[in-house]
Amino acid sequence: MGNLAEKLMEELESETAFTIPVFGGIPVPESCVVTWIIMAVLVLLSIIFVRRFKTVPTGSQCLVEILISWLNNFFTEILGPKGKKYLPFLETLIIYIACSNMIGIFGLCPPTKDINVTVALAVVAIVLIQVTAIKEKGAGGWIKGFKQPMAIMLPINILELVTRPLSLCMRLFGNVLGAFVVMELIKLVVPVGVPVIFSFYFDIFDGLIQAYVFVFLTSLFMSEAMESHD
Repeated sequence: MGNLAEKLMEELESETAFTIPVFGGIPVPESCVVTWIIMAVLVLLSIIFVRRFKTVPTGSQCLVEILISWLNNFFTEILGPKGKKYLPFLETLIIYIACSNMIGIFGLCPPTKDINVTVALAVVAIVLIQVTAIKEKGAGGWIKGFKQPMAIMLPINILELVTRPLSLCMRLFGNVLGAFVVMELIKLVVPVGVPVIFSFYFDIFDGLIQAYVFVFLTSLFMSEAMESHD
């Protein structure tokens, strides 16, 4: 158990991939480098797939269109017709988080194991929620929304600006870190064979579930933000 505790502490610490030699040295964490790799791969794949698109889809184009159609329908059902303009951001978010959670299959450290990454994702999500409310209801309607359903709820509604991103952050970070702890326990009990099976479960299935939950809650909060209480 001592080894497990040591490995857990190592996971909690953000490892530095390299240091930029300016201003006394700027450390670049491993999670940032892996994120750059994911971004580069996604951009490259997007260019490759889009360039080969045909009027009548075939092969890989069918899979891409099925995925995008499912994502469009999923978010439209939550946000309604007014939310279509937010689909590109939400779809990019779920694809990035899913790739980040599953990148461990290729021997890279998942960026979502770094709490700084999950905090950044949560802050971006909550800013989008508030911007959505302002765009749909106006600045006045957004401010009035903090007093809904009654003025006494003002402190609680303001507190939600902190609790919502915190819950999004800790849910994603906690689940990814929890998967690591379970995997280390399995390796201690059965070091051969079984860890490979569970690795695919936690890296693929659980990783996709966590990405789904994160964007589902984000889009749900956006839907609530767009509601009118007049």
